[in-house]
Amino acid sequence: MTLIWATRGRIWGHRFLLDGDLPDPLPIYDEVFSRVGDECEACVPVGERVALRFPDPLERRDLAGRIIIHEFVVFAPLSAQVTTVEDGIQQVWTQPGIADRYCQIWDLPDAR
Repeated sequence: MTLIWATRGRIWGHRFLLDGDLPDPLPIYDEVFSRVGDECEACVPVGERVALRFPDPLERRDLAGRIIIHEFVVFAPLSAQVTTVEDGIQQVWTQPGIADRYCQIWDLPDAR
């Protein structure tokens, strides 16, 4: 499964936790999310990719009290199965290594 995943933690700021196996995920992330508004939930197809954004399913918040938002660029072939935010949560968030990894790092001083 190829994904770009950007989010923030309780203390640490916005960063990429998955880079889609790219040397620099920022250009593709910017290209895909430039087509998405400011809504806290979104599932927008962009070519063969999907921009997926949703609030943390466990309603975790950062130190300032803001709900954590997760943003994924979902690549084909998985992107064909992600047509709604609910699909995205089922197909992406619940995959091994995603929700569990975030649970382990969100409250650390640094995501590394």
